[in-house]
Amino acid sequence: MNRPNSRKFIRTPSQQLLVLALAALVGIVLLMTALSMASGSTDVKAGVDAASKTITVSIATEPPQLDGSITADTISGFVLGHVMEGLLRKDENNNLVAGVADRWDITATGATFWIRKDAKWSDGKPVTAHDFVFAWRKVVDPATASEYANIMSPIRNADKVNSGKLPVTALGVQAVGDRELRVQFVKPVPYFAQLMAFNIFYPIREDFFNSTNGRYASSAETLLYNGPFKMTRWVHGAHIRMVKNPEYWDRDIIEVNAIDIPYFTSDPSAVINLFRDRQIALAPISQENLEEAQLLDWNMKSFLTGGVFYVEFNHRDGKITNNRNFRKALQYALNSKIEVNKVIKVPGYLPGKSLFPIWLDGANDKFRKEYPAVEFIHDRAKAREYLKKAKNQLGLKTIPPIMLLTGDNPQSNKIAEYYQDTLKRQLGLDVRIDGQIFKQRLAKMLAGDFDIVMTGWGPDYADPLTFGDLFMTGNVNNRGNYSSAAYDRQVRIAQNSTDPAVRAAAFGALQQIVFDDAVILLEYESALLYTVDPRITGVVRRVIGTDPDYTYVKFVKE
Repeated sequence: MNRPNSRKFIRTPSQQLLVLALAALVGIVLLMTALSMASGSTDVKAGVDAASKTITVSIATEPPQLDGSITADTISGFVLGHVMEGLLRKDENNNLVAGVADRWDITATGATFWIRKDAKWSDGKPVTAHDFVFAWRKVVDPATASEYANIMSPIRNADKVNSGKLPVTALGVQAVGDRELRVQFVKPVPYFAQLMAFNIFYPIREDFFNSTNGRYASSAETLLYNGPFKMTRWVHGAHIRMVKNPEYWDRDIIEVNAIDIPYFTSDPSAVINLFRDRQIALAPISQENLEEAQLLDWNMKSFLTGGVFYVEFNHRDGKITNNRNFRKALQYALNSKIEVNKVIKVPGYLPGKSLFPIWLDGANDKFRKEYPAVEFIHDRAKAREYLKKAKNQLGLKTIPPIMLLTGDNPQSNKIAEYYQDTLKRQLGLDVRIDGQIFKQRLAKMLAGDFDIVMTGWGPDYADPLTFGDLFMTGNVNNRGNYSSAAYDRQVRIAQNSTDPAVRAAAFGALQQIVFDDAVILLEYESALLYTVDPRITGVVRRVIGTDPDYTYVKFVKE
């Protein structure tokens, strides 16, 4: 927060006139501020306001997309997870429980969901099975161009609809009246129930969508809500406010009346300052402010996010990074242990070893116990051998500058500089850092406007396939356009089998291909060290889904 500086009064005539002018200007500013507050244009409160049951928090950036059929980022998912609800949901213990559907039946050939009678939209109208049919058809409609259309693949005709071979009405989902939804599978889907809590499967009401005239989800007013909260304010880039939804079927369990988000910043120091001043209720602890948090004796908690971060190569034709020997050179030059222990330096992070994080289950045990990650020693000499081979294959004496696309936050900057320095020292490469805000980085990734990019993936559901199919040919989230018949074959085995041992073996083969072909360079499994205002309890952290989730917050009686 800005604090006025103490100054001595200036006594010369000219200086007094200047002071009077400044005083008048300040008076005008204060008057405008008071009028603004009186008109209700701001309602920012302290981090925890027990009297109004309001909590104030920050987010890293503007949500790029709040249309649930298109959303592909965690910031948007955080907001949607508070204002929308799918057929199923995650409770305060991270268990999968009833949501809009009060019962369901899933078999090898399909699924049936029964919509609860008291499920309503924020305008008081009932949520029906038709709302899910419309939303799911929208996801696979080629005109939507949803990055997550492939997650619908287990549903009959989804791929054919998405490729334009069949109309959207051919999708294997049917409303039987208002309260029964039937889904047909093209193959058994062991994890289908897990998908039902994911935002891509949220409902959208067709009449409301059409009434927005192409502006759906562009403002608080052009969204309709069926979740615990509803958004009443969205000042782009500046402020979001969510209030308790009086039409939500399970509203009685919710104690929070409002979640205020007046701070959009990815600067760790700024967030910590806000928490220290009791302006926000939760703050992540970074390496830069860990010591300060310890000195202030804050109650710190650690949380393994479940995500995997990596450097992705651009495998498109004509790119130097499409050369396997060049990729192997970088693989042997960079060291994830050094990155975690000497660059990031935050407790809880794990050096990257596999595309599949340690928490995933295999056939009978944790997947990584059944199929250990490839262990290898980073070797400067070997890295140079691979680089020499790459130059010979490419017909180059010198590798041209390599563009490294990354985020614009302090941690990303430090890691990018570590890569830049290490690759210069070990391989003589000129790495140029292209730092972009989140939305622009996503756009550049989608356009293939990079050589290498620092990115990562958070799980959409609790199955290794959520990571394994990332680099399948044609997956929209395969930003580097990697393509391998051997890789695709193993993904299809995992997709089509219901035998846990067969599926685990397929994931083990994928893990080996990722290393052998240097598809990506593993960085780390991410963790969060964070602190919560002691005046509240019940903040839920999730590996999968809305994180953090403030739905179950309770206010501590003082």
